[in-house]
Amino acid sequence: MPGAFVLLNTELGSEDSIVKELRNLEGVKEVFQVYGVYDIIAKVESDTMDKVKEIITWKLRKLPGVKSTLTMIVME
Repeated sequence: MPGAFVLLNTELGSEDSIVKELRNLEGVKEVFQVYGVYDIIAKVESDTMDKVKEIITWKLRKLPGVKSTLTMIVME
């Protein structure tokens, strides 16, 4: 199944609300709040790679409080 891991940098203090929103998005299978350079890691899966890219581009990256992302596409 096509998928990607997305590492997110967030505005200070917005981590909890972003995690909640991510858990409710279609295609987001797992969400982890982490320490380090990034604040959150999300695992995204869908039927097609185009749908994965759409979820990341138009849903994850547009969430209020998301400053930047790094996307790693999973090799099949």
